[in-house]
Amino acid sequence: MSPPQRAPKIPSPCTIGGLLELLTRPWTLHILWVLSHNGEMRFGVLRRQVEGISARVLTERLRTLQGAGFVFRHYEQTIPPAVTYGITDRMKDIEKVLAPLEELSRKWRGDGTTAGAERETTATGADA
Repeated sequence: MSPPQRAPKIPSPCTIGGLLELLTRPWTLHILWVLSHNGEMRFGVLRRQVEGISARVLTERLRTLQGAGFVFRHYEQTIPPAVTYGITDRMKDIEKVLAPLEELSRKWRGDGTTAGAERETTATGADA
């Protein structure tokens, strides 16, 4: 008896779906944010900047981001070899979209309110 055949994966009609799938993977935005704010860096430095990430996951995410064209990898054949990572022009385009989200995050974190409290106020019709 052969295993059941899976239906071929049909691409989503949503043009942003693939991009969101890539960017919303754990650690991905954190890695991109660190590289875009701190410039090129070596693997060990990047790993220290992205606290809590394992070397295996960081390697996997960097390879994925490099394949998608968001990150470049520069290898220098020295002893020991020097490998640095940085963002590409494609990532610089995404920074233009992420900057307002970062601004909004800072605003919400700094105003002392929570999203739940705002919803309750709106639902009850109370104005502050």
